[in-house]
Amino acid sequence: MLTALSIRDVVLVDALDLEVEDGLTVLTGETGAGKSIILDALGLALGGRGEAGLVRSGAKQASATAVFTAPDDDDLIALIAERGFDVSPGEDLILRRVLSADGRSRAYVNDQTAGVAALREIGARLVEVHGQHETVGLLDWKTHRGLLDAYGGTAPQLSAVAQAAEWLKAAETRLAALRAAAADAAARSEEIALNLADLDALDPREDEETELAGERAILGAAEKAMADLADARTQLGGDKLIQKLSAALRAVEHARQRAAQALGPSDAEPGTDAAAPTGAEHVVLARLSTAAEAIDRTIVEALEAIAEVDAAANAFDFEPGRLDKAEERLFALRAAARKLNTTVHALPALRVSLREQLRLIEDGAEALTAAQRETTAAREAYDLAATFLTSAREAAGDRLTRAVMAELTPLKLDRARFRVAFEPVGEDRRGPLGVETVRFQIATNAGDGFGPLDAIASGGELARFALAMKAALAGREDQRQPVMIFDEVDQGVGGAVAEAVGQRLKRLSSGAQVLVVTHSPQVAARGHTHWKVMKSDADGMTTTTVVPLDDDRRREEIARMLSGAVITDEARAAAAVLIG
Repeated sequence: MLTALSIRDVVLVDALDLEVEDGLTVLTGETGAGKSIILDALGLALGGRGEAGLVRSGAKQASATAVFTAPDDDDLIALIAERGFDVSPGEDLILRRVLSADGRSRAYVNDQTAGVAALREIGARLVEVHGQHETVGLLDWKTHRGLLDAYGGTAPQLSAVAQAAEWLKAAETRLAALRAAAADAAARSEEIALNLADLDALDPREDEETELAGERAILGAAEKAMADLADARTQLGGDKLIQKLSAALRAVEHARQRAAQALGPSDAEPGTDAAAPTGAEHVVLARLSTAAEAIDRTIVEALEAIAEVDAAANAFDFEPGRLDKAEERLFALRAAARKLNTTVHALPALRVSLREQLRLIEDGAEALTAAQRETTAAREAYDLAATFLTSAREAAGDRLTRAVMAELTPLKLDRARFRVAFEPVGEDRRGPLGVETVRFQIATNAGDGFGPLDAIASGGELARFALAMKAALAGREDQRQPVMIFDEVDQGVGGAVAEAVGQRLKRLSSGAQVLVVTHSPQVAARGHTHWKVMKSDADGMTTTTVVPLDDDRRREEIARMLSGAVITDEARAAAAVLIG
């Protein structure tokens, strides 16, 4: 719902802030007062064409801001999000356009910079314009199918078609993939078989490259450590070292024995006690004993050292030639990966893939036959669902045709004929929306062939036909009605026809929002809200203003529309009757 419109420096408008009510709002005023300026400004805010001529004379820029209630239409919310705008739930939607005097413009959605195209997309979901020069929405045949579906209540049939289309698409995709894979595999079968044989012989394992690289590093370090231990064993001398130490120990023992004998009882007189060793003699014997003990300890520790070196060497218990085998395996894996233009890590998966491709060649006929059967079944299911949808649309088209035709005569379009035309899209285009396009067509005179809606040459007739369409569709659309604007829909008509226009506009505004620019008192009398557009001159400048009318002023304005410049009591009475 449009709640407010703010206009600055647009043509004759200096500054204007309007609050828009629900229901039917009528805009009246003298010819040339600037009623169309209000619609031009709204169109500018909605992404319409921005021309430098819209900027008020002497102003640097013009701006128009339209405020709508928080969107609750899922499609509109999705569109806003897709275009990258952040609008919080419950937040008003504000569209703004600023137009410079040089013709350049800037667009904003909730104060976020926007492209004009995005603004126009969002605006088209919010407002429909039916007027002298354009009818947005109905003239676009791409909207006709959605309008007819909403009118006819074909949602169940449309949902069935969408589900069938999804199944068919999946089946066709699978069939195409199987055909392509089988064709590719058959063309490469010999190469595939050779490569698979090589991989089977190689038998690559998951993460084998990492394991081999780690093993090679360990084995390389182990070989170097073994070499160092062998050098240590050589330097220790082994048995020769023990033999030399043992010989040294015996020599020291012999020396100690000789010293003890030399200092023993043989030097004393017979029959007397042996003399105790002197201090110097005691030191010699002690030194020799210490030397013997040290050599003995050295023998023990040397034996322990040799044993520990041998134990350390035995700890490197690797299979001889194991490093060579690991390197050969690693090189073989990498060579295979290079040949097959892949990585060693991917070789096991490639082996599985090659085996699957060969299986497709061997079992491809059966798989393709099953996929073809599924695709045929999906196509038949789609065609059946599409048939039901087409029947529902044709029935809705007949009802809509009768409803529109019933609206044409009261609106002085009795020579016009309306129909809903269906055009097949082709068997190869089974989509989620069915197998036909829908076009609303009209013939304006007897003997004329049917053509698109814009074949109506008269702007007033085009607006009235749009009113007839919207009146026929009103209350039957699942979608929320956008704001609808009718610009001089009553052009060239009066009396009963103008009364019919007013009735339909009021009916259309029930639960919706309709704005109409009118010169017809019969139409103006039907409004829920009445704005009078006036033009005034001050300080050499002409300015357009809009004044909301209360009941008394509204009756006076309708009386003016009935009688002209001089408002008579009879005109006031007639206005009161029209207002009811």
